[in-house]
Amino acid sequence: MRTLIIAVLTLAYPAVVYFGLGRFEPRWLALLLAGVAIVRALATREKVWLISAAGALLLACVSAFGNQTFPLKLYPVLVNAVMLAVFATSLRHPPSIIERLARLREPDLPPAGIAYTRRVTQVWCGFFIFNGSVALLTAVWATDAIWALYNGLLSYLLMGCLFAAEWLVRQHVRARVNHV
Repeated sequence: MRTLIIAVLTLAYPAVVYFGLGRFEPRWLALLLAGVAIVRALATREKVWLISAAGALLLACVSAFGNQTFPLKLYPVLVNAVMLAVFATSLRHPPSIIERLARLREPDLPPAGIAYTRRVTQVWCGFFIFNGSVALLTAVWATDAIWALYNGLLSYLLMGCLFAAEWLVRQHVRARVNHV
């Protein structure tokens, strides 16, 4: 249940911040981010997610005490940085994240499958670098509306496109392997 709450709050975060900016001071919107951080911290014992929660709480505190919007807009950058760290760390210390997920469905993954999942993990790392960079650029230079549009909609559409493209490639790779 906590994971669902975290996911919903994270997905809705840009829209809530955007619509809240005209109605509330940033210090009050920082409470939302602090809430996300606290729920995340309570939901895990894993170091990376505790660090993520601490980062979100730090952004919330800076926003609240300075009554500034900018730290609130950095949360999507933090999320992408944490995801990049998780995926990249799994490349250095196998199995990769995607291999772990693949083994849930196919425990006896062949060597070609392991190589493929490693490549997919690398692609996701590239995505998180790109997405986090655009999130940072929109936080620094874009209007609040463009920031919310990218971080609350376009980034999710890009993620969905990457999921779909990977699924199509995987079907092609499986068909090719099965014909050999």
